Amino acid sequence: MIRVVLDTNVLVSALLFSGEVGDVVSSWKARKFSPVFSQDTFDEFRRVLAYPKFSLTPREIDALLQIEVLPFCEVVDIEDEIIGVCRDHADDKFLSCAVAAKADCIVSGDKDLLVLGNFRNIPIITVAAFLNK
Repeated sequence: MIRVVLDTNVLVSALLFSGEVGDVVSSWKARKFSPVFSQDTFDEFRRVLAYPKFSLTPREIDALLQIEVLPFCEVVDIEDEIIGVCRDHADDKFLSCAVAAKADCIVSGDKDLLVLGNFRNIPIITVAAFLNK
């Protein structure tokens, strides 16, 4: 199965909003790909879901994760932490996750990731490019 690292903005948008990005959830539920997390990427995702602007209670966040995400994802351990590659060093965790997972691609809307084009032969692509593959 295709292994894909989704950045936090893509994940949150896919789960909470409709439109093209919502097709990402349909694709992982149909087992067209497996979303891959590291502990760092998952922690950031969970933290962002708790932002007040999304108005989700802790119970709603847990339900969302238990029903929509965890049954479909893989979690990898980071052995080779990538540091200082992205313009925004906080995004390096997605590169570390992709390398550890031997991911097929990273899907992002973040210019600091997209500008790289690829990393260690792992393409970094937009949601539109991913859905059109």
